[in-house]
Amino acid sequence: MSTMKLILTAEVTGLGSSGDTVEVKGGYARNYLLPRGLAMLSTRGAEKQIQSLRRARAARDVRSLEEAQSVAAQLSNLTVTLPARAGEGGRLFGRITTADVVAAVTAAGGPALDRRRVELPSSIKSTGTHTVTVRVHPEVSTPLTLEVVAG
Repeated sequence: MSTMKLILTAEVTGLGSSGDTVEVKGGYARNYLLPRGLAMLSTRGAEKQIQSLRRARAARDVRSLEEAQSVAAQLSNLTVTLPARAGEGGRLFGRITTADVVAAVTAAGGPALDRRRVELPSSIKSTGTHTVTVRVHPEVSTPLTLEVVAG
Protein backbone atom coordinates (compact mmCIF):
# COMPACT_ATOMS: atom_id res chain seq x y z
CA MET A 1 0.00 0.00 0.00
CA SER A 2 1.50 3.26 -1.10
CA THR A 3 1.05 6.50 0.76
CA MET A 4 1.40 10.02 -0.57
CA LYS A 5 2.53 13.14 1.23
CA LEU A 6 0.14 16.02 0.49
CA ILE A 7 -0.46 19.57 1.61
CA LEU A 8 -4.12 20.40 2.23
CA THR A 9 -5.42 23.52 0.48
CA ALA A 10 -8.83 23.41 2.17
CA GLU A 11 -10.29 22.04 5.38
CA VAL A 12 -11.06 18.32 5.18
CA THR A 13 -13.12 16.87 8.03
CA GLY A 14 -11.18 14.25 9.94
CA LEU A 15 -7.91 15.06 8.16
CA GLY A 16 -6.92 18.68 8.85
CA SER A 17 -7.18 22.28 7.69
CA SER A 18 -5.50 24.20 4.91
CA GLY A 19 -1.74 24.32 5.19
CA ASP A 20 -1.44 21.01 7.05
CA THR A 21 0.93 18.38 5.65
CA VAL A 22 -0.68 14.93 5.76
CA GLU A 23 0.19 11.44 4.61
CA VAL A 24 -2.73 9.54 3.06
CA LYS A 25 -3.24 6.41 0.99
CA GLY A 26 -2.54 6.81 -2.71
CA GLY A 27 -6.09 6.02 -3.85
CA TYR A 28 -7.65 8.57 -1.49
CA ALA A 29 -5.25 11.22 -2.79
CA ARG A 30 -5.65 10.39 -6.50
CA ASN A 31 -9.39 9.79 -6.52
CA TYR A 32 -10.69 12.31 -3.99
CA LEU A 33 -8.33 14.97 -2.63
CA LEU A 34 -6.39 15.94 -5.77
CA PRO A 35 -9.29 16.01 -8.32
CA ARG A 36 -11.40 18.19 -5.99
CA GLY A 37 -8.55 20.62 -5.38
CA LEU A 38 -8.50 19.90 -1.64
CA ALA A 39 -4.78 19.09 -1.61
CA MET A 40 -1.58 19.35 -3.62
CA LEU A 41 1.56 17.22 -3.75
CA SER A 42 4.17 18.11 -1.16
CA THR A 43 7.25 19.50 -2.92
CA ARG A 44 9.90 22.04 -1.89
CA GLY A 45 8.21 24.82 -3.87
CA ALA A 46 4.83 23.91 -2.42
CA GLU A 47 6.27 24.03 1.12
CA LYS A 48 7.29 27.68 0.58
CA GLN A 49 3.85 28.52 -0.79
CA ILE A 50 2.25 26.82 2.23
CA GLN A 51 4.26 28.94 4.68
CA SER A 52 2.44 32.03 3.37
CA LEU A 53 -0.89 30.15 3.55
CA ARG A 54 -0.18 29.27 7.21
CA ARG A 55 0.64 32.88 8.11
CA ALA A 56 -2.56 34.10 6.47
CA ARG A 57 -4.55 31.37 8.24
CA ALA A 58 -3.08 32.31 11.64
CA ALA A 59 -4.18 35.93 11.19
CA ARG A 60 -7.61 34.83 9.95
CA ASP A 61 -8.12 32.29 12.76
CA VAL A 62 -7.85 34.91 15.51
CA ARG A 63 -10.60 36.99 13.91
CA SER A 64 -12.71 33.99 12.97
CA LEU A 65 -12.43 32.48 16.47
CA GLU A 66 -14.03 35.63 17.94
CA GLU A 67 -16.66 35.61 15.18
CA ALA A 68 -17.27 31.90 15.75
CA GLN A 69 -17.89 32.45 19.45
CA SER A 70 -20.46 35.17 18.70
CA VAL A 71 -22.18 32.94 16.10
CA ALA A 72 -22.20 30.06 18.63
CA ALA A 73 -23.82 32.35 21.20
CA GLN A 74 -26.52 33.32 18.67
CA LEU A 75 -27.17 29.67 17.82
CA SER A 76 -27.35 28.46 21.41
CA ASN A 77 -30.18 30.92 22.13
CA LEU A 78 -32.12 29.87 19.04
CA THR A 79 -34.78 27.17 18.82
CA VAL A 80 -35.43 26.34 15.20
CA THR A 81 -38.79 25.01 14.02
CA LEU A 82 -38.57 22.85 10.93
CA PRO A 83 -41.82 21.86 9.20
CA ALA A 84 -41.64 18.52 7.38
CA ARG A 85 -44.11 16.18 5.68
CA ALA A 86 -45.07 13.46 8.14
CA GLY A 87 -47.45 10.55 8.27
CA GLU A 88 -49.18 8.85 11.17
CA GLY A 89 -47.19 8.53 14.37
CA GLY A 90 -44.92 11.44 13.46
CA ARG A 91 -42.84 9.44 10.98
CA LEU A 92 -41.40 11.64 8.25
CA PHE A 93 -41.64 11.04 4.52
CA GLY A 94 -37.92 11.13 3.77
CA ARG A 95 -35.51 12.62 6.28
CA ILE A 96 -34.09 15.92 7.46
CA THR A 97 -30.89 16.92 5.66
CA THR A 98 -28.18 19.40 6.62
CA ALA A 99 -29.47 21.74 3.88
CA ASP A 100 -32.93 21.68 5.54
CA VAL A 101 -31.35 22.63 8.87
CA VAL A 102 -29.41 25.54 7.31
CA ALA A 103 -32.56 26.85 5.58
CA ALA A 104 -34.55 26.62 8.83
CA VAL A 105 -31.84 28.48 10.81
CA THR A 106 -31.79 31.28 8.22
CA ALA A 107 -35.63 31.44 8.23
CA ALA A 108 -35.59 31.69 12.05
CA GLY A 109 -33.36 34.77 11.83
CA GLY A 110 -30.13 32.97 12.66
CA PRO A 111 -26.74 33.44 11.00
CA ALA A 112 -25.99 31.99 7.56
CA LEU A 113 -24.28 28.60 7.96
CA ASP A 114 -22.40 26.24 5.68
CA ARG A 115 -24.28 22.93 5.47
CA ARG A 116 -20.97 21.02 5.72
CA ARG A 117 -20.54 22.43 9.24
CA VAL A 118 -23.83 20.93 10.49
CA GLU A 119 -23.45 17.46 12.04
CA LEU A 120 -26.61 15.40 12.37
CA PRO A 121 -26.51 12.79 15.19
CA SER A 122 -28.12 10.18 12.93
CA SER A 123 -30.74 10.52 10.26
CA ILE A 124 -33.72 12.45 11.64
CA LYS A 125 -36.83 10.58 10.50
CA SER A 126 -39.47 11.60 13.07
CA THR A 127 -41.12 14.71 14.45
CA GLY A 128 -40.13 16.04 17.86
CA THR A 129 -37.15 17.78 19.42
CA HIS A 130 -33.71 16.87 18.10
CA THR A 131 -30.27 18.29 18.88
CA VAL A 132 -27.72 18.79 16.12
CA THR A 133 -24.15 20.02 16.44
CA VAL A 134 -22.88 22.99 14.46
CA ARG A 135 -19.10 23.12 14.11
CA VAL A 136 -18.72 26.88 13.63
CA HIS A 137 -14.90 26.77 13.86
CA PRO A 138 -12.41 23.92 14.36
CA GLU A 139 -12.26 24.89 18.07
CA VAL A 140 -15.88 26.02 18.52
CA SER A 141 -18.95 23.81 18.16
CA THR A 142 -22.37 24.41 19.62
CA PRO A 143 -25.56 22.37 20.02
CA LEU A 144 -28.66 23.57 18.17
CA THR A 145 -32.18 22.57 19.19
CA LEU A 146 -34.40 21.56 16.27
CA GLU A 147 -38.16 21.25 16.66
CA VAL A 148 -39.39 19.07 13.78
CA VAL A 149 -43.13 19.53 13.26
CA ALA A 150 -45.57 18.01 10.78
CA GLY A 151 -46.30 20.57 8.14
